[in-house]
Amino acid sequence: MTRIVQSLAEISASYDALFCDLWGCLHNGVTAYPAAVAALQAFRAKGGRVVLLTNAPRPAEFVKERFARMAIPDDAWDLIVSSGDAAQDAMFAGAVGRKIWHLGPEKDNGFFTSIPAEWEGRAKIERVSFEEAEGIVCTGPFDEETETPEDYRATFLAAKTRGLKMLCANPDLVVDMGDKRIYCAGALAELYEDMGGDAIYCGKPHPPIYDLARRKLSASFGLPEDGRILAIGDGILTDVAGAAGEGLDCLFVTGGLAAEAFGPDVEAPDSDKLEPWLDDQQQAPLYAIGRLR
Repeated sequence: MTRIVQSLAEISASYDALFCDLWGCLHNGVTAYPAAVAALQAFRAKGGRVVLLTNAPRPAEFVKERFARMAIPDDAWDLIVSSGDAAQDAMFAGAVGRKIWHLGPEKDNGFFTSIPAEWEGRAKIERVSFEEAEGIVCTGPFDEETETPEDYRATFLAAKTRGLKMLCANPDLVVDMGDKRIYCAGALAELYEDMGGDAIYCGKPHPPIYDLARRKLSASFGLPEDGRILAIGDGILTDVAGAAGEGLDCLFVTGGLAAEAFGPDVEAPDSDKLEPWLDDQQQAPLYAIGRLR
């Protein structure tokens, strides 16, 4: 049975490192949650390490650029590891070819222009038109404010017919931007697969992002045993399922994407609603909390 806790401090002594989700846990896409920031600061003050593990389709350096305007201070985290980082590795390794059509907004162009040091001077990636492409890199809709996956059905039919593989840089289906829910790359990749196309995923819940997080944590601070790493997130299909697949304990933040399922008080999930919902999702996180604090 999942234990509902009131604060991270109740359980933090059992862990040396956190793999903490960003969107829905630390911020809402516009501004940080002060209580979540304070919880991470307190964990670090006692010697813990915080890895911000996000399905953002941009490399970590571009994720960090938004922190100042969202009021996320540097002393709340140690490392950032993004789905964009893991997907970049796959792209430069040639997972979907060398001539790439980019499906995504201009804000994600850093995925192509910021080349990781380990890939400098190696095989080049060329961004081309859809007609010239050997593969697709999807970081989201072109216009995430207005478009839905259905807007791409005709394009995906043509891509599937040509046998193009799609590298999905963000497996999330949706996120909440303030009060607005928007589609992510994962929703586009899901439609492409439903239509018979081939999609490759590197972010949560898939292993590449966890492998990268462990490597970076080990290189910087030494790697604790998996039993001393706590995953934190609000995505049942990404954060919670990913933690289960990696053998990590998980703190499920109920006040994120699925908040309406657990009663009227976002800070206090109703256990009578939580347990059957988790059973229906076939997930059993060790802990749950309304909001990270």
